[in-house]
Amino acid sequence: IPARFESTRLPGKPLVEIAGRSMVEHVYRRAAAARGVDAVIVATDDERVAEAVRAFGGVARLTRASHASGTDRVAEVAADLECDIVLNVQGDEPLVEPALIEQVVAPLVADRAVDMSTACCAMTDPADLRNPNVVKVVTDLQGRALYFSRSPIPHVRGGLAPAPVSPIRKHVGLYGYRRSFLLTLSALPQTPL
Repeated sequence: IPARFESTRLPGKPLVEIAGRSMVEHVYRRAAAARGVDAVIVATDDERVAEAVRAFGGVARLTRASHASGTDRVAEVAADLECDIVLNVQGDEPLVEPALIEQVVAPLVADRAVDMSTACCAMTDPADLRNPNVVKVVTDLQGRALYFSRSPIPHVRGGLAPAPVSPIRKHVGLYGYRRSFLLTLSALPQTPL
């Protein structure tokens, strides 16, 4: 679970209290409830987050503050793990369903040729199309992600088509990686996109 304290949109986000628990604790407990998950680790660059995780009995690892993305933060921790599959459960997804985590893991378990997996759902609320807090994803006909954006993509005339016809999907902050692929991906240079 990558959990950066200095979030651009909401500083201190991992420690925001929701129903008596921090956001990061909600995410942690949901991830731990998923079948097939052997370990849950919070990857953070802030001792306040690490202390909060340890206080509820969780495991936290401190990472460099210079990472450009949560993926890079997760890769730093994964580099020291002995495992084949690594999940990145975004630290700001307190309602992530354990069953969804299991669904993201399933393709990696079923087929060793699969390097990465993620989740999305139909976008049914037209307001989400213009909401920059909602990540949009366009997929090909086989369901493979083509492009992610916080902006409306692709251009839709006349608003959203009824689900499941709409080509626009809402991305869920959850990724599964083959560990070797994750380490290769995070070592690649950043592109302009």
